[in-house]
Amino acid sequence: MKRERRLLYLLAVLKIILPYLIQNPIWEPHRDELLYLAEARHMAWGYMEAPPLLSLFAWLTNHLGGSLMVIKLWPSLFGALTFLLTGRIVLMLGGRWFALLLAFLPFVFGAYLRMEFLFQPNFLDIFFWTAMAYGLIRFKLTGKTINLYLAGVSLGLGMLSKYTMAFYATGLLGGLLLTWDKSILRNRHFYYGLGLGLIIWLPNLIWEFSHGLPIVYHMRTLENYQLKNINRVDFLKSQILLQLPTLYLWITGLCWAAFSKKGNPFRFIAWAYIITIALLDLGHAKDYYSQGAYPVLFAFGAAAIEAWTTKIKAPGLIARCCMLAFTLFIGYFAVTLSLPFLAPTDLAAYYAKSDLARKMGTLRWEDQEDHPLPQDFADMLSWQEMTMKVANVYNHLDSAEKRRILLFCDNYGEAGAVNYYGTQYQLPTCYSDNASFLYWMPDSFDGFEDLLLVTDDQEEMQHPFVKEFQSVVVCDSVTNPLAREYGTLIILFKNPNQQFREQFQQKIEADKNKTDIRRRGPHKGPI
Repeated sequence: MKRERRLLYLLAVLKIILPYLIQNPIWEPHRDELLYLAEARHMAWGYMEAPPLLSLFAWLTNHLGGSLMVIKLWPSLFGALTFLLTGRIVLMLGGRWFALLLAFLPFVFGAYLRMEFLFQPNFLDIFFWTAMAYGLIRFKLTGKTINLYLAGVSLGLGMLSKYTMAFYATGLLGGLLLTWDKSILRNRHFYYGLGLGLIIWLPNLIWEFSHGLPIVYHMRTLENYQLKNINRVDFLKSQILLQLPTLYLWITGLCWAAFSKKGNPFRFIAWAYIITIALLDLGHAKDYYSQGAYPVLFAFGAAAIEAWTTKIKAPGLIARCCMLAFTLFIGYFAVTLSLPFLAPTDLAAYYAKSDLARKMGTLRWEDQEDHPLPQDFADMLSWQEMTMKVANVYNHLDSAEKRRILLFCDNYGEAGAVNYYGTQYQLPTCYSDNASFLYWMPDSFDGFEDLLLVTDDQEEMQHPFVKEFQSVVVCDSVTNPLAREYGTLIILFKNPNQQFREQFQQKIEADKNKTDIRRRGPHKGPI
């Protein structure tokens, strides 16, 4: 057993290191990562896009220098911790080295390679889903009530990470009720643990209500612009495609828990998976929202496959080789789609030549059109180029103009980038009315005279408000055609009239009111 434990920790360390070895260093932080780093400069118990736990790690990142290596450390670390929990389940079920190796494969060749390298709430979500299930599974195996508290704490911390935790918590509770698991449902410590989890989540819940439930506005915005385009059948297909290289593993684990005699104590896990997938599908959820439900199934499947192949000896050895060959063959192509392993131009040429990314739908963005690079990769380009060009315009102003200029960006990625890179160029704070940046807008902009705008609206110069400035000059633009911000304009507006000032102030107030259901009244259509 000591040998297996050493292997478990060795694979966990490899899980941390591997993404750094694969991704080409030319890429920049992702659009969302820039937002979360900005949130850490305004610590709170909640934000418009997500609960607050990720901002704690963003705060640590900023204090450690904010380099790309540190940004990527946390998702890589929690990815390794998720594997450690998975491997622990394997060992508790009697698995040995081959089962550990099987359980490790999805973390290298599946969807987790990207999800656990981007600094987004997903890596915390996956970890706490797994930890919650781990607590219940370990209680079933040991009878120690401390594990019920572990499940409860994981629920609370998970709700502080991403609200999709509620789907899996509902699935697990539904599974326990459907199997009528008396050992858990009649144990008072289960309810104490549940209460502890709710107490942990309570500060964020209070924040949500005190700010008028901005999560409702955020979810309606997602529904109107993203989730409505998601087909329920496509969601189910994606559950296969996202973990295609190790498809045999989680399906075996699901069947083992659902039908086998040895899996009977864990039948609630099988029901939890089915209920969770059904709820997410009905809610038009994005396909990756479900990925936290799979690690425990990988553990079940790995232990079951090892036991089965050991029992049948020679045929089992052949079966093992076939499974590994299948995973390595399919997984190689999955890795090329998971992380940007080449420079942008080379990667776009690779995708165009192989055509695999297009056939897999990887090149399809939220606009439902195919592009040269996956959207996540295009969101990792030209931020520094954009900031340098903003700085070039700013630094050509005289000292009086610099004091009265307002830096403003149309979206959170632009604002996050200008604030992230801006310290190198002595830029002032950049504002935006998009996402959580809206909360950090000053109550009044009476002090500004000029406006330096970064906008992805190619028709910006056609809007009527342009006439309300004495001078308007398009100074520069983002020129990288592979970047999602390609064509973004940098415009200098000088000397607005009073009408613009009043309209601008009214727009900011109206935007803030939209995020607060107490102010905007009943929802009557798209936001």
